[in-house]
Amino acid sequence: MTKRINSIQRRESVPVKVGNVTIGGDFPVVVQSMTNTDTADIVSTTEQVTQLAKAGSEIVRITVDREEAAAAVPHIRDALARQGVDVPLVGDFHYIGHQLLTKYPDCAEALAKYRINPGNVGFREKRDLQFSTMIEVALKYDRPVRIGVNWGSLDQELLTHLMDENANSDKPREATEITREAMIQSALLSAERAYDLGMGPEKVIISCKVSEVQDLIAVYEELAQRCNYALHLGLTEAGMGSKGIVASTAGMAVLMQQGIGDTIRVSLTPEPGGDRSREVIVAQEMLQTMGLRSFLPLVTSCPGCGRTTSTVFQDLTSKIQGYIREQMPEWREKYDGVEDMDVAVMGCIVNGPGESKHANIGISLPGTGEEPAAPVFIDGEKAMTLRGPGIAEEFQQIVDSYIDSHYERRA
Repeated sequence: MTKRINSIQRRESVPVKVGNVTIGGDFPVVVQSMTNTDTADIVSTTEQVTQLAKAGSEIVRITVDREEAAAAVPHIRDALARQGVDVPLVGDFHYIGHQLLTKYPDCAEALAKYRINPGNVGFREKRDLQFSTMIEVALKYDRPVRIGVNWGSLDQELLTHLMDENANSDKPREATEITREAMIQSALLSAERAYDLGMGPEKVIISCKVSEVQDLIAVYEELAQRCNYALHLGLTEAGMGSKGIVASTAGMAVLMQQGIGDTIRVSLTPEPGGDRSREVIVAQEMLQTMGLRSFLPLVTSCPGCGRTTSTVFQDLTSKIQGYIREQMPEWREKYDGVEDMDVAVMGCIVNGPGESKHANIGISLPGTGEEPAAPVFIDGEKAMTLRGPGIAEEFQQIVDSYIDSHYERRA
């Protein structure tokens, strides 16, 4: 069967090497995440970084907010290395990053990238000195930086200046527009200062984080026209659960459809007791459903209706999705291209056979009142019919057999 090819034209940007990952240029959009542990707690932070990396986070950011955290960073890196976890660590610095990076050179060396917030790197006469210090440390260790402007911690001096200019203009603009402009200028002026200090565009990533979808789209569309730096996308406070998922997808998908965005994070508020890696899965699914990346086989399934009062197709979909995610680390090591496989689990004969024929493997389960039989389609052709209580287990075996026979084993 023919796979659909995505034709989105990516915006041109200068590629940036972050550890073993490259962001920007012609390279795929990179998924990243951030821990919410106390970085000074080496064990818990190492465990969460490992979980995020196993879930598919290609870069993991950790908070470096005080001396104990800075001292812990090299130990976290070493603990990850002992476990075979080779994920780049990014240090998230605010207020005293210049002090921590100079006082703890092992921390500066252990991190693959530094995140600098122009809004709180320093204030008034200290701002340039403290920003310059962080850039000089990055140059010393040959590390890239993310200049990460944030709506909630914007450079107030710059914002006030632009607001005053706007108030005296013949045609003043809305305050929201001026705030957006302040964010863009803060990022670009900081990148220009880094360039003056000797840092080339191949070492700079820019982000302008906001919490509203329309602001995100407006800021990045303008930013993309005014620079060729690699861009990091994400809502800074997306929210919890479905709200956070919908808001992140609504904003970032619009931009990525235009080819804007080189690395993304879905900043979900975790559910109480929830899994931090959920945000990684959402980011992967966003990229894969848009056709920008492939991470694991996708399962197409119907929502159910009055024709499908049985819960068999729901149970099977859940089992197959869980099985695929559980097995994917092993499959990825053994088989080449298995992440591109499509699986369909359909609930009745209305769309079941048709959707199943479009997938690599598809099954059409019996709806209400239909014959208790489930035809299975492989690469568009009906291959067999399953019956009885063991349909889920049999279909799972079919998926295993298909992968083993259709995907080349890695050397």
